[in-house]
Amino acid sequence: MDTSFHYHELPVEDPFTIARGTTGTTDAFVVRLEREGIVGVGGGTPSAYYGESPDSVADVLPDLLTVVEDVDDPHAGQRIADRLSRRAPDAPAARAAVSTALADLAARDLEVPLYRQWGLDPDVAPPTSYTVGIAEPGEMADRASSAVDAGFDHLKIKLGTDDDRARFDAVREAAPDAEIRVDANEGWDADEAIAKADWLAAADVEFLEQPVPADDMDGLRKIGAETSLPVCADEACVTASDVPRVADACDLVTVKLMKCGGLRPALEQIHAARAHGLEVMLGCMVESNASIAPACHLAPLVDYADLDGALLLAEDVCEGIPVENGAFDLGAVASGTGARLVE
Repeated sequence: MDTSFHYHELPVEDPFTIARGTTGTTDAFVVRLEREGIVGVGGGTPSAYYGESPDSVADVLPDLLTVVEDVDDPHAGQRIADRLSRRAPDAPAARAAVSTALADLAARDLEVPLYRQWGLDPDVAPPTSYTVGIAEPGEMADRASSAVDAGFDHLKIKLGTDDDRARFDAVREAAPDAEIRVDANEGWDADEAIAKADWLAAADVEFLEQPVPADDMDGLRKIGAETSLPVCADEACVTASDVPRVADACDLVTVKLMKCGGLRPALEQIHAARAHGLEVMLGCMVESNASIAPACHLAPLVDYADLDGALLLAEDVCEGIPVENGAFDLGAVASGTGARLVE
């Protein structure tokens, strides 16, 4: 099997701000696997929050690709995933890049889309939300209005500032009929979250994602006990092993390939959440279609999707799955994941 990878610094359409900071670009690694003339493509975006960087991913990928070359079988997913985990347990984005490319290659070898290989129903995949990052209220309102005009009727609003009410109200006024979720990215303490939950609930917010720091489990429990808003754990629930710890403190969890390590770990986390009676949102970073497209094939298993990472980019090195009115058209994928390198 021939293997290779390339690094790309991709610009975002608009500066993307959350409670922890602002970015104008995103780091994207694209892995290419070729066997007997069939090519698989996957991607990974490292996050400093989870202990990775472009340098760390570039350092570990050759070792991980050696695992794939040694096994030399795109259908040996379990064996390869186990070896990748042992080889690089602290490199989830790097493992995700390799595993998504392998999944694409395996499904293309079988000449079926990945969701069909797994036996999933594309018609039950939820539409994706579109994220409105932190900006001045008028700018957030304009972005929300543009998203709704483009067919997105689910919005995720980033908050965690000293003027959240004005920002939220501007978005709600600009998109009165949209379903809105709020993500504070650990930007509040429990008391602040409880106070803000009153007016968020009155404005028909669907749920509140990670309002307090990931290690503040008591705060997360307090918010759930004292507000009517469903609470979602994101940074507090990184892998399947975290689900039991957060299960009594939240109503749903966010699963991301880049934090858990790829498609198989994501499946494990989804099943663990279900076993604990939790709903699931499938999320992402600001990423290339090289990693968003594979994630979309898990969408039939979850309740909510936030897979707009590639839609926030000004340019991409990969084409992905067509999106219409917020819904990914999995039926348009002839084989593999739908990620294809731009010629």
